[in-house]
Amino acid sequence: MNPTDPSPSPTEECRFCVSKPGRQLIIESEYGFAAYDRHPASPGHFLVIPYRHFASYFDINDDELIDLWGLVARGKEIVEKEYHPDGYNIGINVGHWAGQSIHHLHIHVIPRYKGDVENPKGGVRSVIPHKKLYNVSPD
Repeated sequence: MNPTDPSPSPTEECRFCVSKPGRQLIIESEYGFAAYDRHPASPGHFLVIPYRHFASYFDINDDELIDLWGLVARGKEIVEKEYHPDGYNIGINVGHWAGQSIHHLHIHVIPRYKGDVENPKGGVRSVIPHKKLYNVSPD
């Protein structure tokens, strides 16, 4: 890695490409799989990971797009029955400066629970803390 582009080099081994057998799988499909996150943000937090190695969501093909979002929906139904969350955050980090630490596309599905944070307003906007809370003026 170099300091101006901290993405891994193409010769570095990808943990998602080699770790499927050691993960707690939820479901699989033709183009990917859903597995519980090894470092969950909340109970039931899972990842949807394509089999094909590519870093950016913007490099996904149409078949993968349909298949992986199907895994999100099917995984959510499984988590719903097991954990009974009150809401969800769904997120994808694209690029180092957006927080992507594993440069293989993966979709986070994070169950949320009443009271897990003091004020949930802003949801995914919380990635930039001072932008989390905002006022909406009535028209």
